[in-house]
Amino acid sequence: MSRLRTSIAIKLVLGYGLLGTASIALVSGVFYRGTVGVLERENDSRLIAQSDRVMARATGRPHKVLLAEVRRQLDDGIDSDREIFELVAADGHGEVGNLTSWPALSPEREDDNQQIVTSVVIRAGLPTRARLVMRPLKQGGMLIVGRDLAEQEAVRTVIWHAVLAGAAVSLLLTVGGALLFRSMTERRLGAIRRTAAQIEAGDLSSRIPVAGDDEFALLGSDINRMLDRIERLMDGIRHVSNAIAHDLRTPLGRIRSKLDEALRHEPSVPRLTGAAHDAIDHIDDLIRLFERLLQIAEAESGVRTRLFERLALAQIARDMGEMYEASAEDRGVTLTLELDDSVQVDGDRNLLASAVASLLDNAIKYAGAGAEVRLGVQQYQGRAAIVVADTGPGIPAAELGKVTQRFYRVDASRHLPGNGLGLAIVSATALSHGGELQLEDGAPGLVARILLPLATA
Repeated sequence: MSRLRTSIAIKLVLGYGLLGTASIALVSGVFYRGTVGVLERENDSRLIAQSDRVMARATGRPHKVLLAEVRRQLDDGIDSDREIFELVAADGHGEVGNLTSWPALSPEREDDNQQIVTSVVIRAGLPTRARLVMRPLKQGGMLIVGRDLAEQEAVRTVIWHAVLAGAAVSLLLTVGGALLFRSMTERRLGAIRRTAAQIEAGDLSSRIPVAGDDEFALLGSDINRMLDRIERLMDGIRHVSNAIAHDLRTPLGRIRSKLDEALRHEPSVPRLTGAAHDAIDHIDDLIRLFERLLQIAEAESGVRTRLFERLALAQIARDMGEMYEASAEDRGVTLTLELDDSVQVDGDRNLLASAVASLLDNAIKYAGAGAEVRLGVQQYQGRAAIVVADTGPGIPAAELGKVTQRFYRVDASRHLPGNGLGLAIVSATALSHGGELQLEDGAPGLVARILLPLATA
């Protein structure tokens, strides 16, 4: 019972049911009053017209002409079972007509005004509910023209029953539609809740079924994208934990080995100094490793998005090109720039500069002597692109999707210095800017492309 009280679906069903009921009642009332009102107005108009005709034929003539006209109306055989005519004398008794009892004129009426009333009269010895037009006569008395309401009451009853039946059907349809809506809502929400329960139980691969393009489908797609990112982050955390344990063990083992070797021999200043310098070098490597991990974490957290500003990518690329120009010459690599100064983005200058530096450092380091490295800024498929392409050995196609993982290194490059975090930093930076890092075979070499949203006016 408590679940029913707190269920949003139940509240929606009740809300829509009440709204539907109120709407049906309003529409039915308007329809009923409109239909019955038309009948009543038509009946009144007909009675007034009949009384006017009788009075017009007798006006200015002897009283016996009026008596004859009333008799003629009673004897013409036209709807005689429903029509009412009565001529009442000044003393209150009936002179001619088909009534034995009738209502009196209202005392506050004006003498020359007719009165229209609904009243129970005695007709043919039976009480009858009738609509009456009562017209006072100048010589005293009054003329009563009316109509039995039995037929109109029957029509009113039929209309009332039709309105009630229509209202009942509409109400049932409203309630049925509301219950169907509740069922659909609970089914869609149930799928989300079941997925949440599976994820809570540890199954991060579970996703919400998405069908159609309604609001629930859009919500499911948004949640699935969020879950994809959470799964990637969790996989990254697990991978980082294993990789850190593996990568830290080697330098820490070297430090321990150097210090242990220095202590096993006769202590001397040169030996201890050398051991200390080696330990410091390895510790510096560890510090740089943690700094790069922190850089990735900072990029992925999105905390620096508040520092975004309008940037010309060509200027960042030009600065990084000048910084690595000497390094490229030392390694026998030709570095060229192809920059479009009109390409602008909203981003963090330091993060983007660090990403470009990582791509240039990798390209120059692994391309080899005699290779060419091209740094470009351009528009690509409706987005801003920073492109670093080289003519070196490249990366095997099977490993293109793995090199952005933390600490992952291609077998051919394991003998070179590095820790496998450069491309992971670039990918995290691109994602934090709403973009992505694309890697593809340059045939020969590698083409690394950072794609970012173009700045909007």
